Amino acid sequence: MQFKTAIRRFTATLWPAAFAAALLCAPSRSVAGFADDWVKMRSIMPKGYVCYRAARPVLVDGHLDDAVWKAVPWTEEFVDIEDDAKQRPPFRTRAKMLWDDNFFYVAAELEEPHVWGTLTNHDAVIFHDNDFEVFIDPDGDSHEYYEFEINALDTGWDLFLRQPYKDGGPAMNEWEIPGLATGVHVRGTLNNPIDRDEGWTVEMAFPWKVLAGYAHRPTPPRDGDQWRVNFSRVEWLADIVEGKYRKVAGRREDNWVWSPQGIIDMHRPEKWGYVQFTTAKVAAFRPDPTLPARHVVQEIYYAQRDYKDTHQRWAQSLGELGLGQLKLPKTVKSLDLNPVPNGFQVSAEIIWPGGPQRRVQMRENSRVWIE
Repeated sequence: MQFKTAIRRFTATLWPAAFAAALLCAPSRSVAGFADDWVKMRSIMPKGYVCYRAARPVLVDGHLDDAVWKAVPWTEEFVDIEDDAKQRPPFRTRAKMLWDDNFFYVAAELEEPHVWGTLTNHDAVIFHDNDFEVFIDPDGDSHEYYEFEINALDTGWDLFLRQPYKDGGPAMNEWEIPGLATGVHVRGTLNNPIDRDEGWTVEMAFPWKVLAGYAHRPTPPRDGDQWRVNFSRVEWLADIVEGKYRKVAGRREDNWVWSPQGIIDMHRPEKWGYVQFTTAKVAAFRPDPTLPARHVVQEIYYAQRDYKDTHQRWAQSLGELGLGQLKLPKTVKSLDLNPVPNGFQVSAEIIWPGGPQRRVQMRENSRVWIE
């Protein structure tokens, strides 16, 4: 069982008091676990999307036939979480985004021949049903990010993570989104195994005043700002038994996403997509100039995690880590690894387009920032 899945399912039944115990009792990774993760993640390039300003407020009712939605593009169709080179998911999933002074709007279309749902309590473990999930990291530091899950019954689960599960979490299940608006429209009949459905559509309006809590940057965003965002669809294989849907025993869920992660773990924010907010009528997506340096410091991070598992301490230099001859991208001028109390810090000096010297920094807890 994947580390993230084990933690989420354990904590989902014991919220919130036993979270620390769950971390202590979680299955340990193999010695080469983090290096294996990075091998699978290394080649993944985050997707990008230009998010346009809505011409007027969006009516959030689950129906996507509003003219305001028709004017903006869909994302690429979702792919398998591990790699977009894997077999294409059998049912199409895609999303759209808009924004205005008050909300960040997300809409999604999920093809589904049998729409079902069982969970009706707010903050239930929604991914035990088929669901749609939203992940938002406003400043792209891989820490302090938001997650929201919703099923076809319009039941939601909102939570906040101070850092990814692999770095200890914790998840704050008590965190709420006052003013959140959601709407679901089923194109067919819900929980009726006799007929065949087309699928379901969902709309969400996330208030900026809530997202501002841990954004550490202007909200609403400024023209051209980029936030790290990803979407996931959880799909369970189900049989029809005695006129009811029943998940196939022993079969784990499928995970289909907008921007693939490389491994079965949505809590790797470094691989989430980029959403670029604009006030222009037409705008081109601008690749993040820090991305090559981010890639390099992430490689150091994953190597360090394995080194510590083996040696019970952090490596003190790139040479000791076995990366002394690491080939740097053209935009990275230098790379330093320095010990700090209780950890390490990686610093990559980058060539900033038309600007002063900048550095991409990362600590042992995977937090990354620019200075």
